[in-house]
Amino acid sequence: MAVDGRSLACCHTLMRICVYAASSGRVDPAYLAAARELGATLARAGCTTVYGGGGQGLMGALADGALAEGGEVIGIIPSFMVELEWGHPGVTTLQLVEDMRERKHRLLADSDAVVALPGGCGTLEELFEAITLKRLGLYFNPIVLLSVKGFYDELQGFMQKVIDERFMNPEHAAMWSMVERVDEVLPRIRATPRWVENARDLAVVR
Repeated sequence: MAVDGRSLACCHTLMRICVYAASSGRVDPAYLAAARELGATLARAGCTTVYGGGGQGLMGALADGALAEGGEVIGIIPSFMVELEWGHPGVTTLQLVEDMRERKHRLLADSDAVVALPGGCGTLEELFEAITLKRLGLYFNPIVLLSVKGFYDELQGFMQKVIDERFMNPEHAAMWSMVERVDEVLPRIRATPRWVENARDLAVVR
């Protein structure tokens, strides 16, 4: 099923931003600070933050930052996580879904862009699913990696190796971009054109 978000009509469009983030709080405080700053930045810009609904770690900091600035925050979380009391109690809306698969789809559906904060295997799984859907012409909007403390630098190098070894086409490098600072996120989103309509023509490696 396609999860194409709304196109970015102009730089002043109020956007729905899907943010992938980690639940771990046992990380360098710089990561937590960046997550909180991102939430606050999105809220001040009038954007709706959509994320995994957690109350801990980078997820919790993201939501707290947005809520502190009066922003709308939508959490999407599987019911078993709520039973474990992993949900954020203060978000604007907490949507319960059946499982992780539905959560990932709902996070991406109708989003105007994706931002990946640093995270573990769950964050990376979500990020790679978004990139894969973009390659297949099922998602067309910006995907931005926020490389706090150079977190995604090695991943960027690995993805270039994937392209160099012909597992992906050179054009696929444009499916995502990377920034180092929170204040670069929204300008990068607004400057990124909609992904090519002939994405499926590029999907197969030539």
